[in-house]
Amino acid sequence: MRGIAKRIAATAFVALMATAAYAQTPKDTVVMAKQIDDIISLDPAEAFEFSGVEVGANVYDKLMGVDLANKNALIGELAQSWTVTPDNLTYAFKLRPGVKFHSGNPLTAADVVYSFQRAVVLNKSPGFILTQFGFTKDNVLEKIKAVDDSTVQITVSKPFAPSFFLNCLTSGVASIVDSKVVKANEKDGDFGNAWLKANSAGSGAYSVRAYRPNEQYALEANPAWYKGAPKNKRVIVRHVAEPASQRLLLEKGDVDYARNLSKDQLAAIKSRPEITVSQGDKGYILYLGLNQKNPNLAKPEVREALKWLVDYEALERNIVQGTYRQHQAFLPNGFLGAITDKPYKYDVAKAKELLAKAGLPNGFTVTMDVRSVNPINDIAQAIQAGWAQAGVKLELLPGDGKATLTKYRARTHDIYIGQWGPDYLDPHTNAETFAINENNAEDARSKTLAWRNAWEIPEMTKTTLAAVLEPDSAKRAATYGALQREHQKVSPFVIMFQQIEVAAAGKGVSGFIIGPSSDTNLYSGIVKN
Repeated sequence: MRGIAKRIAATAFVALMATAAYAQTPKDTVVMAKQIDDIISLDPAEAFEFSGVEVGANVYDKLMGVDLANKNALIGELAQSWTVTPDNLTYAFKLRPGVKFHSGNPLTAADVVYSFQRAVVLNKSPGFILTQFGFTKDNVLEKIKAVDDSTVQITVSKPFAPSFFLNCLTSGVASIVDSKVVKANEKDGDFGNAWLKANSAGSGAYSVRAYRPNEQYALEANPAWYKGAPKNKRVIVRHVAEPASQRLLLEKGDVDYARNLSKDQLAAIKSRPEITVSQGDKGYILYLGLNQKNPNLAKPEVREALKWLVDYEALERNIVQGTYRQHQAFLPNGFLGAITDKPYKYDVAKAKELLAKAGLPNGFTVTMDVRSVNPINDIAQAIQAGWAQAGVKLELLPGDGKATLTKYRARTHDIYIGQWGPDYLDPHTNAETFAINENNAEDARSKTLAWRNAWEIPEMTKTTLAAVLEPDSAKRAATYGALQREHQKVSPFVIMFQQIEVAAAGKGVSGFIIGPSSDTNLYSGIVKN
């Protein structure tokens, strides 16, 4: 009976919030309009999409975090302190005392071990962030141990730069779950994965109250959070696909934040003094992925031709100004080793010459999977028109974020247009996915973006893997610079922009933190006056 009553209460709560979201928002509730159709799961061991990771960042705590006010310096979260042996192989983490999960269960080292074990054994999309340190389903409990209730020992396979390993522990896949609650919801050995897709078992600022795919999620504040109770009682995030609709809801007071306003919408609200706009440089890269299983896209001349057929300047000026800036390398500005080289511009004559060298003087036909939201739609249509000038007939295949991502991860696309964001604030986060493919087989353990596009690169893979072991930051930066310049010339990636994230807030609303990644977009400081 208690379970039934709880479900009825949750249903009533969601219905109330859905209704309230269309009127003036409640004083104690923050309502956001955002594109959240990319969510596949809320399980931190599986969530690897921007919106899902953002939920996790506000629901779960990790051993390590970053200080956004201090140049993203590494800090302890659940780890009160840590040490590393001189050979850089073994780490010991002392847990912060007194931390409790939302259930009331105390945090122990066993929860940390279980959290890493399930992430490694499940090995979902973000699993490689941990498995790259030599953890497997067979050895994870040997490599990651509870020394006592408050101490965890982790042994890695190689002497990685400590900053790299610790940065990886700030990613969503390293979130710590309540092992007792998750085990109680396990089914057929799934480590609670099915249940956690729409529920939560964390210790963070919020818990998941309700989630309806492609509609909304509701988070309830955790008054006992070790960092202090959030400044609001709940957060409701509604899926609103169109920027124009987000703007209207914000202007009417039906939402407190609009998260995906376009260039035109931002221009329109400039005359509204009650609306404030916050911006933050994001590490998100907007790019095209060209599947090398397609025989035409596998030709080097075709890959280069398509880079000359994107009108980067016009796209920025006419579609994404204020929300993206031109960027043509896989490391975002602000990361160690990032470069600002922009070798490509719109040049139809050069593209035609390259297509002729590839044996395609009349062009060819190809498809692109496109998430049905703006500005992605508008960018794709502009690219379609530009490519047609060189005889490349581009057919756009629209779908929601979940559908297009699922197809991309299965390597059944021709071309995919989308974003990639850093999983942690170290250059290897992007170098690994854009420039490593250790095994191009369908059942490969590590499924990077290079793998998704079937790009076999044994030599580049060796260079990228070696860079993460270099302790000298200057040498490491130089390696990444050279790597990106080679990547620009030969890769099946047309890298176009880096995002400027924008959040427009209604009257008297402030405190949303825009960080460099989805893991650092935080709700707990939002206040409504």
